[in-house]
Amino acid sequence: MKTTVFTGAAVAIVTPMYDDGSINFDELGRLIDFNIENGTDAIVICGTTGESATMTDDEHIECIRFAVERTAKRVPVIAGTGSNHTEYAVNLSKKAQELGADALLCVTPYYNKTSQAGLIAHFTAVANAVELPIILYSVPSRTGVNITPETCLALSKVPNIVAIKEASGNISQIAKIAALCGDDLAIYSGNDDQIVPVMSLGGKGVISVLSNCMPKETHDIAQLCLDGDYKTANEKFLKVLDFANTLFCDVNPIPVKEALNMMGFNAGGCRLPLVPMSDSNKALLRVSMQKLSLVK
Repeated sequence: MKTTVFTGAAVAIVTPMYDDGSINFDELGRLIDFNIENGTDAIVICGTTGESATMTDDEHIECIRFAVERTAKRVPVIAGTGSNHTEYAVNLSKKAQELGADALLCVTPYYNKTSQAGLIAHFTAVANAVELPIILYSVPSRTGVNITPETCLALSKVPNIVAIKEASGNISQIAKIAALCGDDLAIYSGNDDQIVPVMSLGGKGVISVLSNCMPKETHDIAQLCLDGDYKTANEKFLKVLDFANTLFCDVNPIPVKEALNMMGFNAGGCRLPLVPMSDSNKALLRVSMQKLSLVK
């Protein structure tokens, strides 16, 4: 039986920043505590939502170190260590292991892309360099590369490749991955609007943007699915669906940082090339949040 990194809802946590663009570690600590105290089942640091693509090497390493220390084993810490350069991903993964991360989240290579055979070689090289469990990350809308079900099957034979964050949005593909891989590859929804559908196919949970703002509610939806109460899970899911979708009315993580700021956190803005939301989208976001009593 392979390692299960977590079940339920993991937060793809934002990286709070000061006005000058430097990282606000005090507020990152506050957000980590807020999530854990409200039921979040794991912390994903330096993912897409954390703006890892704009971080220096030192910042990336320091964020992983900080998350591990602040979380203090209360929940697992999953470090984003993916890259389009295999050697870089290997070295960063080794460093995350040294820092005490519990697992790694490794995105497909981007820009230079690769074939499915290249994906197998890339992820296998990373897995062979570390002992930590690895969660594959398929998000073709961002990277231009999809992990096919057949490639998932091949990678599921690697002992420490234990799961996939599936953000293709393709339910038929996710069903085929589940059918082919079974218990050899856990599936996490990479899209908040598909938590219940993915978990109905046997998914173990979600790696969530929504959890930044609604950790308890997201955890509860996932836990209800794990408990087999899909009726109640779906009722709760549909109540937050509009807000979950509105968090993507602009490029992630622009809206979720704005939402956190509206809630009284100091998430700050995003680094260029991401720019502030339009006034019309801010108004749309506020209305969606008001319906859930997240803001007045």
